[in-house]
Amino acid sequence: MAELTLKSVGKTYAGGVDAVSDVNIDIKDGEFIVLVGPSGCGKSTLLRMVAGLETVTRGDVHIGGRRVNDLDPAERDIAMVFQNYALYPHMSVRDNMAYGLKNRGESKAVIEERVAEAARMLELGQYLDRKPRALSGGQRQRVAMGRAIVRQPSAFLFDEPLSNLDAKLRVSMRMEIRKLQQRLGTTSLYVTHDQLEAMTLADRLVVLNGGRVEQIGAPLEVYRKPASTFVASFIGAPAMSLLDARIEGGQLSLAGHALARLGNAPGPVTLGLRAEDLRIVDTGLPMRVEYVEELGAQRIIHGMVGDQALAVTDTHDTPLGPEVRVAVDSAKIHLFDAQSGRRMDKRLQTVSEPAE
Repeated sequence: MAELTLKSVGKTYAGGVDAVSDVNIDIKDGEFIVLVGPSGCGKSTLLRMVAGLETVTRGDVHIGGRRVNDLDPAERDIAMVFQNYALYPHMSVRDNMAYGLKNRGESKAVIEERVAEAARMLELGQYLDRKPRALSGGQRQRVAMGRAIVRQPSAFLFDEPLSNLDAKLRVSMRMEIRKLQQRLGTTSLYVTHDQLEAMTLADRLVVLNGGRVEQIGAPLEVYRKPASTFVASFIGAPAMSLLDARIEGGQLSLAGHALARLGNAPGPVTLGLRAEDLRIVDTGLPMRVEYVEELGAQRIIHGMVGDQALAVTDTHDTPLGPEVRVAVDSAKIHLFDAQSGRRMDKRLQTVSEPAE
């Protein structure tokens, strides 16, 4: 096990295209870090630089206190689990799991012991003599994980390992991965574009956008206090509603309706509202209902406030017409700078406080 540190890491391809820019991450020994972001944000490129599969244009990568920029992948003491499993089709499960150890010259006794232990943890004992083609997708992914485990590396690197599985299997496999990592205590760096997967797996999230880090933090911290409109719109389902609003005379107003008394400077702002923080009431912000997502225990009502979209989570007890009224809790609003999109600290006022 080891700490993993990225210092001002960047990657520029031919033609001056920056895939990754000035990334700084300190990963503690035994920590599970998830790199999350949309396709093309640089997360897989960053992971491959840690693995040694991509050269580092600038900055430094340290694993266990060693600078590894110039080391081959085999010298970095890491194990990688890929999206496509990367199993040898002509080898049995046993031989696939043992392959790396044989290449390292480990003794037969050590190989048998480690393969048996990994097979027990991953419930693969009855499949050891089968070929990969005789396994399900979930079983193949467990074999790929077993091949990584037997090496006892300093760090695990996961590159979207669940992307090829169906929705139900993804849920069970991510639980298996998290329990396994907690049991082994191995430092892990995991890449996914699925924000739900990221939220449920990570000790900390690293949210990437355009090759740059938007925010690093615990999942609930990132969800509750997104650092930018990008993070607010990417983390959470449904996404946070982002609306153009104004502060004038100490009042935050949306579409001509006063929502809160604020001591912030006057001018345009971006207002962020989570669907679960809103309620359907008899009097409040008017919203024209566009469509409803039925989710079983609850529903998401999508509508328009003026010409801006808003989503509200509700139970099935509230009767719906073409228009509803929405209550906005001033304590749960999010404010972002209208120009930069960065989070602003809101200065809520009580009724007795004068507006600035």
